[in-house]
Formats: sequence, structure tokens, C-alpha cells
Amino acid sequence: MKTINKRDPQTYAIIGAAMEIHKRLGHGFLEAVYQEAAVLEFPKKNVPFQREVALPITYRNIILPTSYRTDFVCFSDIIVEFKALSRLSTIEESQVLNYLKATGYRRGLLINFGASSLEYKRIVWGYENQKSAKSV
Repeated sequence: MKTINKRDPQTYAIIGAAMEIHKRLGHGFLEAVYQEAAVLEFPKKNVPFQREVALPITYRNIILPTSYRTDFVCFSDIIVEFKALSRLSTIEESQVLNYLKATGYRRGLLINFGASSLEYKRIVWGYENQKSAKSV
């Protein structure tokens, strides 16, 4: 498990809620079960959120008819994507990165409940000149 930088209390609170959910439910449930648990747990951790937020995609200043849909947007600017997989891959990481690119948000969390231990990745977009991503 990765160490959280306490200088970012918002992602720390979100991951704390995920840890509580994983501790109580364990692994093996569908992703939707963990999402429903988060709807109950986020308020206990003072995490403001919106669920299943549509993220428009813009091309040449035109909003495309297709949009992404993220599991949660917390604190108005943190993309939070839940998974229930045996292990994470670069595909899921790319998904969150694309969500960040589409919205212009800088921070995203990829949280996996499918393994015996909770897995999470904090992804920062635009860390240097809007052309790089950093997974921490």
C-alpha cells in the first residue's frame, strides 16, 4: 500500500473512506456495491461528492456527443474512479488520465477494491506544462 501525502488532505480523506469500505466489505463484490458504500461513507469523512458525473469531451472547441462518465467527483475537482479487479493495469490508469484531460482537473484517484488489500493510485495531470502525468 502506498503512503499518502498528508499535505493533500482531500485525497487523504477519500482514500481513508475507501480503506474503511474495504475493511468492512473486503474484496469480491461488484464495483457498484463499493460505490453505494461510498455514498454512505463519504459524508462520514466530510468528503463532498457528486456521483456518476458526465464529463464532456471537447474537440476543436466543440463538445462532442460522446462523453465519459466517472464514478465520483469529490471536492468539486478530484476525479475518483472505483474498480473491482484482481489487479490494476495501465488501461485503468489511462482511463483516469483521459478523464483528467477531458475536464482540465489536475487530480484523480484510481481505487481498486478487487484485491485482498486495497489498491489506489493518485494521478496528477498537468504536473509540468500540461503534457505529463504522474502517478503517485
